[in-house]
Amino acid sequence: MLIYIFYFFIAIVVVQLFYYLGVFGKFAFAKPQLIKPKNLPVSVIVCAKNEEENVKKYVPLLAQQDYPDFEIVLIDDASSDETLEVFEEFEKEFSNIRLVKVENNEAFWGNKKYALTLGIKAAKKDYLLFTDADCFPSSKDWITSMTSQFTMNKTIVLGYGGYEKVERSFLNKIIRFETVLTAIQYFSWAKMGLPYMGVGRNLAYKKEEFFNVNGFIDHIQIRSGDDDLFINQAANKTNTTISYTPESFTYSEPKKTYKEWFTQKRRHISTAEHYKFFDKMQLGLFFISQLFFFLLVIVLLAFQFQWIAVLAILATRYTVVWTVIGFSAGKLKEKDIKIWFPVVEIALILTQINIFITNIFSKPVYWK
Repeated sequence: MLIYIFYFFIAIVVVQLFYYLGVFGKFAFAKPQLIKPKNLPVSVIVCAKNEEENVKKYVPLLAQQDYPDFEIVLIDDASSDETLEVFEEFEKEFSNIRLVKVENNEAFWGNKKYALTLGIKAAKKDYLLFTDADCFPSSKDWITSMTSQFTMNKTIVLGYGGYEKVERSFLNKIIRFETVLTAIQYFSWAKMGLPYMGVGRNLAYKKEEFFNVNGFIDHIQIRSGDDDLFINQAANKTNTTISYTPESFTYSEPKKTYKEWFTQKRRHISTAEHYKFFDKMQLGLFFISQLFFFLLVIVLLAFQFQWIAVLAILATRYTVVWTVIGFSAGKLKEKDIKIWFPVVEIALILTQINIFITNIFSKPVYWK
C-alpha cells in the first residue's frame, strides 16, 4: 500500500510543478511592464453602501489623479449612513464628479450589480476603471498606468488590488499571501490566454464589453461576482491583458479579525462555484494537489517509507514554489511574503478546508 501512496505522492508533486512552473511561471518570470500613456477618456466608478468614513478618505485621492481626461462616477447604493451626503459635498467640490443615487429596488434589493449597472450607464467616457469604496490608488499615475495597457484588441485590463501591511500581525500575513497567490493565478492564466477572474478593487474595461454580454444579466440574481463572474463570462485570450506596474496597484485596509476575513473569503469561494467548468476544474485541482501534498508527506514520513526520496522531493517542491512565489511577490511589492511562505501556506489551506465545510451547511452573507 505504501508504494502506491508514494507513487501518488510523486504524481501530486508533478501536478504542483506543472502549476508553479508551467502556469504561474508565466507571470513570475515575465519582463517588467512599461507605462506608455494613452490618455484615453476614462470614467472611474466607485460603488458605495454605508462607507461614509472610507469615502471621506479615499475619494479625494481619486480626484487628485494626474490624468487629462477622466470623471469619477460615485454610486450611492441606498446607504443608511451619511455616504450620500458626503458624495453630494464632493460633487460640489470637484467638477469631474458625477453622482448616481440608487433607490432600493424590490426586484434587485441589496444587489450591487444593479447599482453598478446604473453607474455604468451614467458614465460618459468609453473606458471604465473600477475600484471599491475602501480602496486607494498607490500613486497619482494609477489611471495612466492601468489604461496604458489598453490596445485596439485588449479592452479588458486586470489589475492588482493588495492590502496594507500591518506589523506584527500573523493574520495580515495570511491575508496578503492569499491575495498574492490569487493574483498570481489570475494573472498567469490571463497570460496563457485563459482569463477567468479579476478583482473589483482594480479592474478596467471598455464600456462596450459590458454591453456585449448584456452586463450582469446572466448572473444578476447572484449577489456577488460583479467582478469575477463578469470577467469569467466576458474575458478571452483576444480581449484581455494584465497590468502589474507598481503605479497601477490599489490597496485596501485588511480585515482586523479572523472572523471578518473568514466571512469575506466564504463569499469569494461560493462565487467561484459559478465559474466555467474548466476554471472550476483547474482551481479545484490546484487546491487538491496542495492538500494531498501535505497529507501524503505526513503519511510517508510517519512510516519512514523511502524517507530520503520523500525529503528530496519535498526540497525540490519547496525550492521551485519558493522561487516562483518570490519572483511574483517581488513584482507585486510584497517581498516579505516569501519569508513567511511555508507557514502561511499551511494556515491558508486549513482555512480553505474550513470554508468549504462551512459553506456546505450555511450560505455566506453578501452585500447588504
